[in-house]
Amino acid sequence: MVNIRDNIKGGALTETTFLILLALYKPNHGYGIMQFIEEATNGRVVLGAGTLYGAINTLLMKKWIAPFGEETESRKKEYLITDIGKQMARKEINRMAEVLRLASTIIGGEKSK
Repeated sequence: MVNIRDNIKGGALTETTFLILLALYKPNHGYGIMQFIEEATNGRVVLGAGTLYGAINTLLMKKWIAPFGEETESRKKEYLITDIGKQMARKEINRMAEVLRLASTIIGGEKSK
């Protein structure tokens, strides 16, 4: 099982976790999640099935995502982000904004030589 070390002591989400949460603001299945992430990152992030399904299982255990729709025999199980997952995504956005402000202050303050 994948051990996602997210938000330990207020730390960052992994990029994979954050992207999966974003992909699940609408109901989606595994292959759809992989496609969303690859397209949203212009091919920079491509998830393998093992990484994705390990992350999905971890997110299900954390209750950040939940199964969506009727349980069917279909292999295409859909998932949707939960309220807890949305809270975690918002925290990550706020954390990234803080880092961006800091970096902009430091780098923006550089003078060309």
